[in-house]
Order: sequence, then C-alpha cells, then structure tokens
Amino acid sequence: MNTAWAALTSRRYLVSSWPWRSYAYLLSSVPAGAATITVLIGAAAVSALLSPILVGVLLLTGFPLLGVLVGIMERYRARLMMPAGISSPHAQMPQSTRLRERLRFRRREQASVRALGYGFLFGVFLWPLNALFAGVSLSVLGITLVAPFIADGDEIGMGPWTLTTFWEGLLFLVLFGPIWFTVSSYLLGWLAAGQAELAKVMLGPREDELRRNLADLRRSRLDLVDAFETERARIERHLHDGVQQRLVGLTMTLGLAELDLPEGEGRRLVVKAHGEAEAALADLREAVRGIHPRVLIDHGLEAAVREVADRSPLPVTVRMELPRRLPAPIEAAAYFVVSEALGNVAKHAQASRCEVDGWIVDDQLVVTITDDGIGGANPAGGTGLTGLVTRLDALGGTLDLTSPPGGPTRLRMESPCRLDD
Repeated sequence: MNTAWAALTSRRYLVSSWPWRSYAYLLSSVPAGAATITVLIGAAAVSALLSPILVGVLLLTGFPLLGVLVGIMERYRARLMMPAGISSPHAQMPQSTRLRERLRFRRREQASVRALGYGFLFGVFLWPLNALFAGVSLSVLGITLVAPFIADGDEIGMGPWTLTTFWEGLLFLVLFGPIWFTVSSYLLGWLAAGQAELAKVMLGPREDELRRNLADLRRSRLDLVDAFETERARIERHLHDGVQQRLVGLTMTLGLAELDLPEGEGRRLVVKAHGEAEAALADLREAVRGIHPRVLIDHGLEAAVREVADRSPLPVTVRMELPRRLPAPIEAAAYFVVSEALGNVAKHAQASRCEVDGWIVDDQLVVTITDDGIGGANPAGGTGLTGLVTRLDALGGTLDLTSPPGGPTRLRMESPCRLDD
C-alpha cells in the first residue's frame, strides 16, 4: 500500500498504520496552518503600513517567496500520506548563483505563486476543517476508551446514553468503540487523502516543469561529462608535454652515457637503466594514448577505432560508415566503449577474431563489437563497462551486452548524435 487511496481500498486498512497517518496529517495541519495564516496576515499588515514609503510595495512583491516556504513545509508533511513524496516543481540553479539572483528567480516562478495560493487556502479553510473533524473524532475516541473508568466514579453522558457504572462504560466501549473507530478512520482517511492530492496538484510539478527539470538534470550530467573530459585533456597535456619529455631527455642522456663508458659494471648498469627508461617511456605513451587519444581529436572516431584495432593482439575487422564528425563527448564515449570491449575480448573471451561495426541511423550512432569467443560475459563482473554505462546514460545513450554461454558475444552501443535532444 504505497498510497492512501490504495490503503483505503484494502481490507487491512483498519489494522494498518494508515488511520494513524491520517490523524497525524490532519492534526499536524492545525499548528502549520495557524502559523501560515499568521505569517501571511502579518506580512500583509506590515506591507500595508509601509506602503506610503514604497517599502511595503517591495515587500508585497516578495510574497511568492513565502509560498516557497509553504511548499517546502507541505511537501514534507505530505510524506505521511504519500511515502514517495511530492517532487519539487522548482528549477535547479547553479550553486555559483548569488543569493539575490536566486531569490529573484524563485519569486518569478509560477510554482512559487501556486504555493502562495495554496498557503492562503490552507491557512483560511483547510486547517480549521481538519481541526474540527480530527479533533472531534479523536476526542470522542479518547472519551470512549476511558468511559469505563469515568463512569466508575461519576456519571458520564454519551449522547442519548448516561453511564453510571464501570460495566455500563465497558459495554459502551465494546459496542460503540469499534463502530466509531471504523467510521471515523475511513472518513478522516478520505479527507486526508483528498487534501494530500490537492497539495500534490498545487505544489507538485506540472508537465512543462517536469520536462524542464529533466532537461536541467541532463544538462548538469553533460556538464559533469565535459568537466571529466577537460580534466582528461589536462592530464594528457601534462604527461605529454612534461613527464614524457623528461623521460625522452633521460633516455637520450643514458644513450650518450652508454656510448662514452668503457666496458664494465658501470656501463652494464647504464645499459640496464637505459632499457628501463625506454620501457617506462613506452608505458607512458600507451597510458597517454588511453587517457586522451590524439588521433581521436585530430581525425575522428573512425580513425581512432582503426588505430586501437591495429594494436589489438587478435584480428579485428572494422566497418564504420560515419558521414560526419560527431560532438566530442559522443566520439569519446564510443571510442572508450570500443577500446574497453577489445581489451576484454583479448583478455577473457578466448576469441580468434572480432568485428567492429558503426553507422548512423535516425540520427543515432550505433556501434557494435562482436567476437567468436566463449561467451558468458557479465557486465557487472569487473569488465570495466559500468562506468561507460553511466557516461552513455548522461548522453542519452544505452549499452547492451548479449553473451550467451558458448558465444558469440555482442556489445551494442547507441547514442544520440546531438547533445541538445
């Protein structure tokens, strides 16, 4: 039972927590509603008093900000009736935005004005209604529970009945208590569920706001991808222009020292150091190529894929038909998918050959990597594809792996060709 409406139609409603959730939601609205209308009336009074000096007019323009506070409070309270909560309708703003700009933006949002309207409705009508129904219901229920003890020492009138003994009070509790609890629980449940639904309509996002929030979320994820690519490029430049050049200088110096030294233990150590430096330089060049491949930047995805295929220890057939260059994040994602896939094939697949195909259809880039290995690949088993799935998801793409035992294994990547979809 994830919603109040589903709970009300369940046979287990009365023995669940939902009746008490309804009581809590309605009764908590009393202090919240009283505080809301007090603040709104107080702010309106201050604005009216200061209106001759124009400060009051400025305060009136800030009323939607009070709606923002009401919305935060009511979305939090609504969790009693909607465990999933109510999504915020407000647009996300960069953390670098100044407070003044944030307040101005929030004041102009339609969601803030709707929340302000809900605040007036809540403060004027809803909480007195809740106080009446929930207060009377809870009072009658409480008096019914203690009726035997009150009647034991004094007379107590319960509607048309007058209880004078403990046993009369107990009989009244047994006969009337369950009936009142059942009726009041369903009545308050429907009232609380209806008000929570009203809060969702007025304080939740509209369809256009949902689309905007989704676009903002995707834009923020693309910003993370761009920042990641920028950092990769910075590391590549540092290694290529700094560390790599120093290693080149070291190998040249060791080579010259090797030529000048006579045969002996010292020359043998220099030769060994020269070989180690050259091996370190080769490893560094391989690492730099993997961090930010220069061929990908200069010549595009097809050339970069052919280069990584040429370095593969097993035969790789590349068939790619890309009529144009794609945005850099998309090309980088596709390249690293192919590179990671070919590395996995060489290490784990026990394959004799591999095929890489790429094409564009319906403005979607499709890349497949197929091998004739033993199959049984698991994307969650340490293959290194998990991070690529996250990267593609930020671009609006997908990565699917088909690898039945015995093979063949086929990895298929799809991604939009544009970042503004």
